[in-house]
Amino acid sequence: MPHPEPLPFAAVDLGASSGRVMLGHVSGRGGGTLRLEEVHRFPNRPVRTAGTLHWDILSLYGGVLDGLRIAGTAAGRAPASVGVDTWAVDYGLLDASGALLGNPVHYRDTRTEGEAAKVAAKLPPSVLYGATGLQYLPFNTLYQLTAAEGSTALRAADRLLMIPDLVAYWLTGEAGTELTNASTTQLVDPRTRDFSRTVADALGIDLSLFAPLREPGDPAGLLLPEVLAETGLRGPVPVTAVGSHDTASAVAAVPASGERFAYIATGTWSLAGLELDSPVLTEESRLANFTNELGVDGTVRYLRNIMGLWLLQECLRTWEAGGAPQPLDRLLAEAAAEPELRSFVDADDPAFLAPGDMPRRIADACRRAGRPVPGTPAAITRCVLDSLALAHRRAIEDAQRLSGRGVDTVHIVGGGAHNELLCRLTADACGLPVVAGPAEAAALGNVLVQARAAGAVSGGLADLRALLRSTLSPRRYEPTADRARRMAWDRAAAASRPA
Repeated sequence: MPHPEPLPFAAVDLGASSGRVMLGHVSGRGGGTLRLEEVHRFPNRPVRTAGTLHWDILSLYGGVLDGLRIAGTAAGRAPASVGVDTWAVDYGLLDASGALLGNPVHYRDTRTEGEAAKVAAKLPPSVLYGATGLQYLPFNTLYQLTAAEGSTALRAADRLLMIPDLVAYWLTGEAGTELTNASTTQLVDPRTRDFSRTVADALGIDLSLFAPLREPGDPAGLLLPEVLAETGLRGPVPVTAVGSHDTASAVAAVPASGERFAYIATGTWSLAGLELDSPVLTEESRLANFTNELGVDGTVRYLRNIMGLWLLQECLRTWEAGGAPQPLDRLLAEAAAEPELRSFVDADDPAFLAPGDMPRRIADACRRAGRPVPGTPAAITRCVLDSLALAHRRAIEDAQRLSGRGVDTVHIVGGGAHNELLCRLTADACGLPVVAGPAEAAALGNVLVQARAAGAVSGGLADLRALLRSTLSPRRYEPTADRARRMAWDRAAAASRPA
């Protein structure tokens, strides 16, 4: 029976550029209520030391504690539960006493360069994909672990915890490995929903480093006395495992009805694909670089990683560093007035992965492709957004073809849902309606899984999504009805496909 009064739930949502603690108020009574508020936001600034790019995990954890303290004050009581979601693939190493063996390395660090070839010499890519269903990305956890082989930290490690599990461990003292995030390591078989010993044994990876697997909704411990003292919360306060990969939580909060939908979780990355009941492990799927990550309630997130708004974020950083900062609202308005599809690039070009002078790299890519080189910030921004819309189209078309599942609607969730130009261009590129929102999808999915575990709401994903639809007002974008523009997008889509 749902709780009669809305209960507060704290969602710790750590992204690549900032962390947030959100407070969700949920009840399933009387048709259901759902309200989300941001109570604390703090920066996530990677730090380079001795040539290696690290996450400043202690600063992030300090922000989490501050946020929980503020959440308790805002709610007037301790949260009914706390859940943690973050980005994927990265991890921290602990020694036998539980002490952290150095700040976790950032996935954009160069240490994994060349690791894929070394792994392929031991385990052919087709065999690796057949066992794990994970797309090739040079920074997958598997490659990070082979790159760290023989290192002092790995030799001394007694436990490996993915980033959300590390934060939960510090909060509770209990170690676990949440499954949706574990599925991004390239060490989990999506059919058995367990670690693949075939892969680990072939590569000499010690699976005993990982804590036991747990599913979204499982209990993850209680806030430690020292955490209660630090945050001023009155215990006991449970921590609940959620879809701790932020995309898993975001997809759980897609306000779709039925199965015929595609999603694009936008932010630093665009994760574009379908929600399936079982993985697609064909060779054609591998060659198309699709991934089979695990989702909430036994689902599979069949998707492709796209470079995403990282392209624009790096442009903005470059212009600011050069003394010519660009206000984003004005820049997007000017980009909307630029000619459509004049310049575009392959958004997934590995040349765009590392931090650095993104406007120059975009100009170089246009030059190599024989397309006009954008010469102003507005033109570069329009190039980025046209390119992302084309990449979204390719991913959604490929996902339908490879899975046999058709779609009628595209849902854009995450920060990109605020970008009206990107949403409109994606609708035009895909030739499908785009429903934009919620922007805080990861936090909402986090809260809803906690609320269900606590008994504040009940049912499966369809019921959680029905609650979302009843309380949110996403914006709908229809594709262009102009035949000439549709044909222009078709031509650009064909030209933008990598050789």
